[in-house]
Amino acid sequence: MLKAVFGVGAALMTAACSTVGVRSGTEEPTFQVVAQVGDVEIRRYGDRIAAQTVVTGDNAAARNAGFQRLAGYIFGGNSRRQSISMTAPVAQSDAASAGSGSQTISMTAPVAQTPSGTGRWTVQFFMPAAYTMETLPVPRDPAVQLVVVPAETYAVLRFSGTGSVRAVDTHTTELLSGLTGSGWRPNAEPVAWFYDPPWTLPPLRRNEVAVRVEPATAERP
Repeated sequence: MLKAVFGVGAALMTAACSTVGVRSGTEEPTFQVVAQVGDVEIRRYGDRIAAQTVVTGDNAAARNAGFQRLAGYIFGGNSRRQSISMTAPVAQSDAASAGSGSQTISMTAPVAQTPSGTGRWTVQFFMPAAYTMETLPVPRDPAVQLVVVPAETYAVLRFSGTGSVRAVDTHTTELLSGLTGSGWRPNAEPVAWFYDPPWTLPPLRRNEVAVRVEPATAERP
């Protein structure tokens, strides 16, 4: 089994949750569903910007460390001392006032974590679509970088529950099996995306396993 890759729900940082922890108003990267294979969606994501950092440790410890480091950036650890709003929608000042005072922007979901070698993980917060590399503040922590994530096509299977390692492994097997003979083939390791805070009731949680794919007829270089 390929190692599952975990994300942390960006709703951990929103006050727009109900008492049972359901997301409310959190922006997500936009995508287009280009095909459906049983319960599996084939999604095309466009370019998006992420703040990312590389951390070491097991997946849970790395996830927490990366989350804390990136939270420092979005809560004011940047060149403009801007903070990310804990509610949506996006509230953005005009260019003339961007250099003074504070500016609130919304967070997006999910937060992504991917393997970067043995014991190393890249953790990413996706930035709201209203921002560009030119308009986002520069991180003060040199371990945090802003990067452009290129357009990608993913096969995605959604499930509820706790999102445990066992659940991720089970649904990853289901995802990969569902792609067999579908006309789509994986071209990267599977990942898992978590959208909700840990206090969300398990039946109400949104979890997804995903793998980057390409048409099975595509020629490899």
